[in-house]
Amino acid sequence: MAIVTQARARTGRAAELGLLALALLIAVGAYAEVSLAVTGELPANLATRAGGLAALALVAHLLVRWKAPYADPAILPIVVALNGIGLTMIYRIDLATGSSGDTGQADQQLMWTFVGVAAAVATLWLISDHRVLRRYTYTAMVAGLALVALPLVPFLGVSVNGARIWISIGPMSFQPAELAKIVLAVFFAGYLVTERDTLALAGRKVLGLQLPRVRDLGPILLAWGASIVILVGERDLGTSLLFFGMFVAMLYVATERLSWILIGLGLFAGGAVLAASLFGHVAARFDAWLTPFDPEILGRDPGGSGQLVSGLFGLASGGLTGTGWGYGYPTTIPYANSDFIVAALGEELGLTGLLAILILYLILAQRGLRAAIGVRDGFGKLFACGMAFVMAFQVFVVVGGITRLIPVTGLTTPFLALGGSSLVSNWIIVALLLRISDSARRPAPPLVDDGAPDDRPAGPPGRGPAAGSDDETQVVTL
Repeated sequence: MAIVTQARARTGRAAELGLLALALLIAVGAYAEVSLAVTGELPANLATRAGGLAALALVAHLLVRWKAPYADPAILPIVVALNGIGLTMIYRIDLATGSSGDTGQADQQLMWTFVGVAAAVATLWLISDHRVLRRYTYTAMVAGLALVALPLVPFLGVSVNGARIWISIGPMSFQPAELAKIVLAVFFAGYLVTERDTLALAGRKVLGLQLPRVRDLGPILLAWGASIVILVGERDLGTSLLFFGMFVAMLYVATERLSWILIGLGLFAGGAVLAASLFGHVAARFDAWLTPFDPEILGRDPGGSGQLVSGLFGLASGGLTGTGWGYGYPTTIPYANSDFIVAALGEELGLTGLLAILILYLILAQRGLRAAIGVRDGFGKLFACGMAFVMAFQVFVVVGGITRLIPVTGLTTPFLALGGSSLVSNWIIVALLLRISDSARRPAPPLVDDGAPDDRPAGPPGRGPAAGSDDETQVVTL
């Protein structure tokens, strides 16, 4: 009997540590530069802030080294860099508004960063194998729908700027839809793995498209109905678009059928147009998008286009290279530290800095999809695809709204914008992607050659396990 030896796979933890140092340098350097530009001196808490961020990054790195040693080394540093840039911009706006200490939003965001990292650490610690989540497919469906419906509960949900997407418990408020996108992704992945063959193969071909049977349209109609309820009942176009887009994307990955994309786009477009004709708050979003410079729409309150126009002027004043940290006028943009933080960053960092931030998001999504391709089980493939897509799609929707490519939706930019619920949920997504990428990059056990011929039937050439397959093919991903 002979043992086939294979090269030892590199974990990438040393590269991760070096990239973390660079990410911390970017965050702390920007924080110091803002203070020097606005106040003329370094911030008094620079050492404390830098030490706190470094401690968080080090704890996360050590846990990944211990619990997920083969995880992708680029994911954690990218997130730390984005989180640090967001903290710096929020601190910049605090200085412009005269807020500091307990009244400053930056300190609150830093506290939520600690909570988010703690949640990510707990997720990595408790979930040693992502496949265990498949056991809770339908439990996740119930939990996700309950979380989405919570803001509609009387005396629990609260309306902010016309959207009823928050719940309030004592002095704390939370946006349950941020957690719902995670548990609904668990449900979508578990359901599509089971029903993949039915959804992919059944039906007739029309004009080259494999159309599904009428009875197989149930899941997408249910997802569409839920998204329309959110759009109308909670007045939240962003969450409605995000959930439905995530489901359609995962459905396409599972079945590889373009017809599902076309059906999904048609359903959502039709539903949005119908809602705009029946409900004033939806129509106001479309008016602000189509004719933002109309005097009547510009001055309308609520539902006007003033915020959008201010953001466009902020981006325009930033130009190619920006005004520089601390030299812009972010307070002229409403909600510059949350919904429109991208416009504030575009003013001070310019198109060049904004493109660099978008490239970080692009790499983060690419690494998530790379983990999905490399992982060996169908559930993990779909779940990682869903998590990577939801972050990339959220960035597209936010930036598209600010640049007037699509209507403004009210979503927040992951890791950058002010908001505890968004920050915590996205750190949990990062932990799940780290867990799946560890499974994808982990080497297969040594192969034993006993000299016997291999009687296993060969598969078709050039074909690996499908996105919805549970084939446990042993593939070494380096």
